[in-house]
Amino acid sequence: MKIHIKNKYAQKYKKGYPLIEKKAFVAQNTKIEEGSIIDLYDEQDHFVARGYYGIQNKGHGWVLTLNPQETIHFEFFKEKIGTAIQKRVGLFDESLTNAYRLFNGEGDGIGGLTIDFYNGFYLVTWYSLGIYAFKEFIIESLEKVTNVSGIYEKKRFKSATQMQETKDYVLGEKAPEPLIVKENGVNFATYLDDGPMVGFFLDQRDVRKTLMDKYASGKTVLNTFSYTGAFSVFAALAGAKTTSVDLANRSLAKTQEQFSINGIDSSRQTIIVEDVFKYFKYATRKHLLFDVVILDPPSFARSKKKTFSVANNYVELLQDAIAVTKPGGMIIASTNYSGFNMKKFQRFVAAAFKTTPYTYRIREEFLLPDDFLVHSEFPEGNYLKVVFIEKGK
Repeated sequence: MKIHIKNKYAQKYKKGYPLIEKKAFVAQNTKIEEGSIIDLYDEQDHFVARGYYGIQNKGHGWVLTLNPQETIHFEFFKEKIGTAIQKRVGLFDESLTNAYRLFNGEGDGIGGLTIDFYNGFYLVTWYSLGIYAFKEFIIESLEKVTNVSGIYEKKRFKSATQMQETKDYVLGEKAPEPLIVKENGVNFATYLDDGPMVGFFLDQRDVRKTLMDKYASGKTVLNTFSYTGAFSVFAALAGAKTTSVDLANRSLAKTQEQFSINGIDSSRQTIIVEDVFKYFKYATRKHLLFDVVILDPPSFARSKKKTFSVANNYVELLQDAIAVTKPGGMIIASTNYSGFNMKKFQRFVAAAFKTTPYTYRIREEFLLPDDFLVHSEFPEGNYLKVVFIEKGK
């Protein structure tokens, strides 16, 4: 399908910008079926790029090639997935780490698609109905270019709820429940067919290792928005006394499970099911202080009494963390919100400390790890931002 785009956007696409934005279209009311291959032409009717149409929160599709002769078929997907796998050969010692990102969307040439590897099994995530239209090509490509034990999928688009499939299993062997994977020698229980999440987030690998290797030994660690307790496990293995806080009821059993498979006595650690902001008030009132405080909130969350968004409330969250961190202690502040860059995130840190009598120093900075490849013309794809902040004495 031929789509004309405004000249000011054409130059951006010619330089390699991968996200197709509806505002670039000359005719805004053009009706396009998701999964359609679209050819972008400038206002002088010159070819610019070829991609697919698929609506997700970022835009309305992704550029796949700047070559007008390239056909988008099975061989195209096979080549992209095969290249992605080769880029990661030797990246990990699988005796220590056997869970990682194998294909990272536009960073590997196909936006709206990720493929993760979990100890012999593959998890394909579709971010729009548009990319899901190519499921047959993509699954077959994955089978052709690597040894597949089993394949699972997650659908992250609105119309997915209208589909009849209720399970995430696709083909091959079924993974055990839980499927035990390793990250830097630490065990994690994952569930590939149990809702939208599998049990822990692969993008925090380097951060967890740094916490364990450099900052947790013999310390008291408060892990907020703790999910299944991944940070707590790494800290406890380094000899820390951990407190994990999360609002979700399931976080208790899930965190206990992660402790157990690593030989950690969960009764010697503290796991609290409570709203994090309420816990901060309690800790401040009781004058509780921790050596390390970890902040890894969702981009948006709502409890009975509070709505939280990273864009509007992270400074307040940092202020709460500062209040319960020992002088000389460390705050590990993290966000996966793609709406601002590291520089703006560090301005949040400055704004929070400005309201206190304390100085601070940023000791470590992290963006996405190496397996999460980022497109050179799409820096917002590098969504993860983490800083280790030392509180002044």
